[in-house]
Amino acid sequence: MSAAEGPLVVGVDSSTQSTKVLVVDAATGRVVASGQAPHTVSGGAGRESNPRQWWDALHAALHQCGEAAHEAAAVSVAGQQHGLVALDARGEPVRPALLWNDVRSAPQARRLVEELGGAKEWAQRTGSVPGASFTVAKWAWLAENEPEAARSAAAVRLPHDYLTERLTGQGTTDRGDASGTGWWSSRTEAYDEEILARVGLDPALLPRVVRPGEVAGTVRDVHDLPFAKGTLVAPGTGDNAAAALGLGLRPGTPVLSLGTSGTVYAVSEHRPADPSGTVAGFADARGDWLPLACTLNCTLAVDRIAALLGRDREAVEPGTVTLLPYLDGERTPNLPAASGLLHGLRHDTTAGQLLQAAYDGAVHSLLGALDLVLDQDADRTAPLLLIGGGARGTAWQQTVRRLSGRPVQVPQAAELVALGAAAQAAGLLTGEDPAAVARRWKTADGPVLEAVERDEATLARISGVLSDAAPLLERGAETR
Repeated sequence: MSAAEGPLVVGVDSSTQSTKVLVVDAATGRVVASGQAPHTVSGGAGRESNPRQWWDALHAALHQCGEAAHEAAAVSVAGQQHGLVALDARGEPVRPALLWNDVRSAPQARRLVEELGGAKEWAQRTGSVPGASFTVAKWAWLAENEPEAARSAAAVRLPHDYLTERLTGQGTTDRGDASGTGWWSSRTEAYDEEILARVGLDPALLPRVVRPGEVAGTVRDVHDLPFAKGTLVAPGTGDNAAAALGLGLRPGTPVLSLGTSGTVYAVSEHRPADPSGTVAGFADARGDWLPLACTLNCTLAVDRIAALLGRDREAVEPGTVTLLPYLDGERTPNLPAASGLLHGLRHDTTAGQLLQAAYDGAVHSLLGALDLVLDQDADRTAPLLLIGGGARGTAWQQTVRRLSGRPVQVPQAAELVALGAAAQAAGLLTGEDPAAVARRWKTADGPVLEAVERDEATLARISGVLSDAAPLLERGAETR
């Protein structure tokens, strides 16, 4: 390892599928070491993971970084949002964590919205209208379906909170991740005790919300981690808020992220409150806001279609067939019980056309929410920043260009969630805004693909099929 120009920091991305660790030179943004270890997620009716494997994966990924991790002065953990981690009095999970893409709590989400004043009241109060992804709905599901587990919980955490607490011994979270629970009020920036009472959750079980730039604690000297004693621990945050830090986002710049889920978001100086529920009014990790729309079905769904067809994921052909790839239900549009739908199949339809239709269906959902995400101050002609695992795929890039009609910029920096966490850790040491740290690191630099004419015909065709099929999609729960 060559000498670093500044102190070293560690950024952690604990995602649905794996934990990734970067050791970064705080002065230059150069990645000096990295590690990665996988997680497993249950199949069947739910989506669950044992939180202990996140901790084991963090151990493994850190040890892959060698001496560089030991030299780090600060660390920050970013994690998958919304997951419900219920712990007993010894800090052990009482059951596997319910993950963001577990949609079994859809009935509880609908009931909560109705019982507490309707969608508009929820949006004004918490910034979001909770769906099955939100932690408040998952806790309501747990209390209803596994009351013994709910009663035995001595602490309730989000995935990033769990890892941060294992590092420091203190129960903390941040405003960005707390805003995705459904029990944190964006209006007051505090836990909403009426909502907590409604779902039977004692506020004493929740972590303290630390402020942006505040030290959450120091690494305890009680476990076999390659950190020096006293290494500073930053607040951490949710994965999308961390990616926003990692890009150094300024207000109004649109982001389209292509991962297990697909998201569109932008930093805003205005507190969002969308009563339709399409846009979640999240907080960011700095003190501003991060209005965001999310789809459950993105790269995994398209890859599954490619596998079913026996095609390489890039082997697409233009056509007029429509495929709504709602393989895991859907969040945008809010159809948690839906399944995939294919329309327009003919004798001359090719496998490549079916695959392109899957791309089109996934991107259509994201772009449909983009205008609602962007506020009045946004530049609607600026390039879309395309990030995530699919961002370097030619078929994804061309589909986004064709259906958006906007220029697309693909940042060269990889692992933006971990880089955002590293920027947050660096900010503890330098006193800088983490987004300014990332801009200094030039993380968003990358080629810009010029705009092409927007494919209005395809957008209209997909919208028409979605509208006509709405009753069928909404009846999905009756046939599962």
